[in-house]
Amino acid sequence: MSTEYYEDEKLQDVELEISYKEAMKKLLPFLVEHKKGLFICLSLLAGTTLFSLTWPYLLKIALDVNVPDKDFSGLLFTVAGIGVIQLITIALQYYMRIKLDTIGQDVMLTLKRTLFHHILSLDVNYFDKNLVGRLLARVESDCESLRLLFTNTIVLILGDIILLIGIYSILFYFNWKLAIVLFLNVPVIGLLIYIFHKKTTPRFYEVRKNMADVTAALTEFLHGMSIVQIFHRGEYARKKVYNANQIKFSNDVYVNIGAILFFNTVFFFEYVKIGLVLILGPLLGVTFGTIVMFIIYIWRSFEPIWRSSEQLATFQKAIAGSKRIFSLLSEESRIKQPLKPAVWNGLQKSVTFENVSFSYTDDENYVLKNVSFEIEKGKRVALVGVTGGGKSTVISLMLRYYDPQKGTIRIDGHDIKSIPTFKFRKRFALVLQDIVLFPGDVNSNISLEADNVSKEDIIRAANTVEAESFILKLNKQFDTKVSEKGSNFSRGERQLLSFARALVVNPDLLILDEATSSIDPETERMIQASLKRLMEGRTSLIIAHRLSTILDVDEILVLKQGEIIERGTHLELIQQKGYYSNLFHLQFKSRNGEFADAG
Repeated sequence: MSTEYYEDEKLQDVELEISYKEAMKKLLPFLVEHKKGLFICLSLLAGTTLFSLTWPYLLKIALDVNVPDKDFSGLLFTVAGIGVIQLITIALQYYMRIKLDTIGQDVMLTLKRTLFHHILSLDVNYFDKNLVGRLLARVESDCESLRLLFTNTIVLILGDIILLIGIYSILFYFNWKLAIVLFLNVPVIGLLIYIFHKKTTPRFYEVRKNMADVTAALTEFLHGMSIVQIFHRGEYARKKVYNANQIKFSNDVYVNIGAILFFNTVFFFEYVKIGLVLILGPLLGVTFGTIVMFIIYIWRSFEPIWRSSEQLATFQKAIAGSKRIFSLLSEESRIKQPLKPAVWNGLQKSVTFENVSFSYTDDENYVLKNVSFEIEKGKRVALVGVTGGGKSTVISLMLRYYDPQKGTIRIDGHDIKSIPTFKFRKRFALVLQDIVLFPGDVNSNISLEADNVSKEDIIRAANTVEAESFILKLNKQFDTKVSEKGSNFSRGERQLLSFARALVVNPDLLILDEATSSIDPETERMIQASLKRLMEGRTSLIIAHRLSTILDVDEILVLKQGEIIERGTHLELIQQKGYYSNLFHLQFKSRNGEFADAG
């Protein structure tokens, strides 16, 4: 499908409708099983935060009592007390961080599993419209943002709230008049935080989108690096990645400049407060030790604002990430599973298309138009026609990657929608022109780790399709590792492995989509006999541009612009001297202009 169908990676309505509160509420189920551990962490957080507020009071005693009285032993005792408080605080914080990080990692593992399980349930149409790089960003980057939110940001926010309550409680206890003066600028700081939040939040969302765009662009060109280089598209790739980074840079700069202005303005109030303490303290009869204690608490009261320079960004990214994640989790597959599945235990009679029409864009731009045909069990049917005629679409509908807008597809008389997709798909085998090999070895790429496939089945399938001959020449034979995209095998060898993969499951219906178009003539001749054995007595649907591979099938369907214009055996279609006959003669025309034998 062309790239014009790709959806723009922006926050959609379902994402924008999720508030902070709702996002947190949706995350709660992932935290429930860790409620005991989280309670312990919260208790430790409250304890360590309040415990850490005691040492400035000990410093006050040292300055107001021990130093004036020249009580050296008392001073040592006070200093030792401060040291013990710091050591206990560090130890408790260390234990809390270890436990919290463990919980955070487990929660993110569960969330990633849930997310990937949901992605597997989505229909092909979703992947047609969403770039792989953007999905990777959701699974990895957005989940990582949430992990940081759990293990770092929320802890710091809660700790800072407890810290501020403790500080102002102490200040009010020792001198409520001075504390009231210091508290008056808190609403002003709160207003500044609110303005900063309102101005930067939309840009944080844009930064998340821009990060996904950069990842998508890098993934696209890195995966297609050979094409980029052979067609000298390096400059195009550089410009596209540069533009994606430039857009992200502009939004990042806006947010960072806003953060600099905000925090410099807020920190000005820190010096204002210290000045007020130094001026008003003596006037209100506050002791020297109390003034020092007040200054230390003022410094500590600005710690949460200082930390928020990073934590607010993390919080915003995590919320934006959670909206994107739960938007993905809210996506529903268009392919609905039946509530009351039909009883079906394998192909017994036929697969039938009844007046099927289909459009990828859900409009009147039909790729297939009123298509009807039947593949009886044990018969071999071929689809031929020029590129874009709708042949591969027939396969996509038969495997129920999509549902047709009009008409019905039946298996043994059952509407395909009444049979769970996993049930009939596992009875079908598909061999594509574009071969997909996965990380692992030859064994796993043939069996796809199916539990019901034995080593003997793998060897038998490889032998049937003539793949065993080259596999046995490998250093580790069937245990040979497959590199990325199977690049350590030739294209023909990869195709033979895909044949073995299709055969090993003993399918009810074998589907070959241009299965030999990428194989050289010598290799093709080698596997023709194997393909005949493979299809012998097996229901088969073959799409082929090389008409030499379908001369002996039971029926040929000729597709043109989404319609079946001819049908019959090879000889019947040749005798009609129509569209198929012209295609055949164009392919088999000899160099001297004479036509090869049509039979």
